[in-house]
Amino acid sequence: MTSASPNEEILRFDVFELNLRAGELHKSGRKVKLQVLPVRILAILLEMAGQVVTREDLREKLWPADTFVDFEHSLNTAIAKLRRALNDDSEKPRYIETLPRRGYRFVGSVAENPPAQRELRTSTAPAANLVGGTFVLCDENGSNFLSLPVDDETLREKEKLEGAKDDLGLSLLFAARRVLLVRSGTRVKVLKALSASSGWEVRVLEGEFTGDTALVPRECLQKEEAEGT
Repeated sequence: MTSASPNEEILRFDVFELNLRAGELHKSGRKVKLQVLPVRILAILLEMAGQVVTREDLREKLWPADTFVDFEHSLNTAIAKLRRALNDDSEKPRYIETLPRRGYRFVGSVAENPPAQRELRTSTAPAANLVGGTFVLCDENGSNFLSLPVDDETLREKEKLEGAKDDLGLSLLFAARRVLLVRSGTRVKVLKALSASSGWEVRVLEGEFTGDTALVPRECLQKEEAEGT
């Protein structure tokens, strides 16, 4: 059987990405804690976006015929957990619509996967040689976006809020532009190596945050292949 390409294994909608291979949901580049069953249900709904997925369809796909389980309770619980993870409202659904006594339908917009990006290679040059160079951002988990703090203080605050799972606090950092949500593949210029961590301070060269500076982990900074190579 031919394996799917990396692009085909990631389903995107709004600020969310579902990695089918890893069975992980990310929101704005941050992993969302979600159990296996809700993730599998979300995958089915996304792959059949706009179509009605009956409760019986879900039962057949998720529970083998010889499995003894309280299906109604298990499914209702999983859907409730999924809605909480997506911050969705059953009365005014943005993503998952309930069709009474029938099933569910994904009503959000699933983004088309972008063409595969040109292969990048990580630079192994000494840190001093990278300052002043132009690079591209690339998330090692395959996310389309990176959340980049603008300074060390914001980095520490961001890590604290993520540890506490404080989505409201994090959203305020984004709203105040203290954390920038920058698209993977964006060109940046290295300003200096950070003494307190293994990352860099960079200036964004294109897109919404052109001219802004931010802190980037070492593994997310990669040098673009030269044209014609």
